[in-house]
Amino acid sequence: MTAEPLVRFQRVQKTYDGEHLVVRQLDLDIHRGEFLSLLGPSGSGKTTTLMMLAGFESPTSGEILLDGKPITRTPPHKRNFGMVFQNYALFPHLSVGQNVAYPLTVRKVSKDEQQRRVQRALDMVQLRGMTDRLPGQLSGGQQQRVALARALVFEPQLVLMDEPLGALDKQLREHMQLELKDLHRQLGVTFVYVTHDQGEALTMSDRVAVFNEGVIQQLDTVDRLYETPSNRFVAGFVGDSTVLRGQLDRGGEHAEMKLPDGRVLRGLNVGGAAAGAAVEACIRPERVVLHRRPETQGTNMLAAEVARVIYYGDHLRLLCSVGGGQTEATVKLPLDGLDGAAAPRAGEAVVLEFPTAHARIYAP
Repeated sequence: MTAEPLVRFQRVQKTYDGEHLVVRQLDLDIHRGEFLSLLGPSGSGKTTTLMMLAGFESPTSGEILLDGKPITRTPPHKRNFGMVFQNYALFPHLSVGQNVAYPLTVRKVSKDEQQRRVQRALDMVQLRGMTDRLPGQLSGGQQQRVALARALVFEPQLVLMDEPLGALDKQLREHMQLELKDLHRQLGVTFVYVTHDQGEALTMSDRVAVFNEGVIQQLDTVDRLYETPSNRFVAGFVGDSTVLRGQLDRGGEHAEMKLPDGRVLRGLNVGGAAAGAAVEACIRPERVVLHRRPETQGTNMLAAEVARVIYYGDHLRLLCSVGGGQTEATVKLPLDGLDGAAAPRAGEAVVLEFPTAHARIYAP
């Protein structure tokens, strides 16, 4: 028997002007204790969905349930949700301790209990000893920790986060991603996290809902989302892909497509396109196999020429010209995969293999 979800969106829609839907017929279950990311480009509906869950926006139609009870008309302060914003939203004239205690003050918690909970929350986010500092005396990462402590201090049912790491530099952002995930494991509280950063979503989440044009394109675990995108949008938005265009020569689940130069490529027909349809095959750069002998032949092997070699520290990225320059293919080559051989150079003739098991064919 499947456990009842903590939150359920039932056919929720949202429009601001009465004409254009920014969220369309949204059905979404959020499980108790999970880390769920809402991922998508600007204007995809992810932030509006979070704001409706928080109570800052009201659905135009549909219902939102918490533990099976409607909360669509419940005001934000009665939902018992913690909220973390990108701009931190700290009170500049209040100390760190006073900022964190604010939700407890509003709830009329006793001073002694406030002090105990504030200290515990600051310990959780590694800010012990900073109770009396003002926000202006803190770094961006420390301010974000204060905002997180404030969201956790009253023991909420959910913690909602709207691109909370967007203002931080890359190194600090990556460090905070790991801290957030560790904190989630430690507390077991349900986290709902909005981001447009695919890497961020994959790093932290148990599941990811990919939004586009107000609709969830795919809701899945991070590994399935990356390895088995359900449509062309997800394949292009989540991670990098080499894209080969052509016409479907043979339909069915295991299909064949004909490239413009007449060569045949085999792969999994994800959308069920029919023979004769214009299609695109997508494959991840790390799945492309590089053969240094240009005479190599076999299934899904295409002659190519290395156009550029980019050094990334732990791997090389090869940008290769395929089909006489009609297509650019990307290959991710680990440095330890060279086996002592010299790195490929621009202008080198190679053969690229697109393994059938990892080539996914979509109708564009």
